[in-house]
Amino acid sequence: MSKHQISRALTASLAGLASAWRTERAFRLEAAVLAAAIPVAFLLTPDFFRRAELIACLLAVLAVELLNTSIEKLCDRTTPQIDPVIKIVKDMGSAAVFCALFMAGAIWIGAALARFA
Repeated sequence: MSKHQISRALTASLAGLASAWRTERAFRLEAAVLAAAIPVAFLLTPDFFRRAELIACLLAVLAVELLNTSIEKLCDRTTPQIDPVIKIVKDMGSAAVFCALFMAGAIWIGAALARFA
């Protein structure tokens, strides 16, 4: 990839993050949790890879949230009417976020138990 292509890709990614920050309450909340959790990960474990795992699972939550938001916005753009098929698609996106949150919670609880139990 050329520098120009990398620059364009980075610009598009940052624009997507900015849009999600402006328009999506769930994204802002999850980003705040990530920001607060980073120093906690350093307190919770001295192991570099365990810290990386704790932070990465929260980044995965943000990634799934971004994908879910993309699906929802595309569905809303497709038709303004309530469509039962689109509802199922949106519910599946929501379920994906739930699974990512559950995974992150399990990983963080496991790390806390390992540290304090």
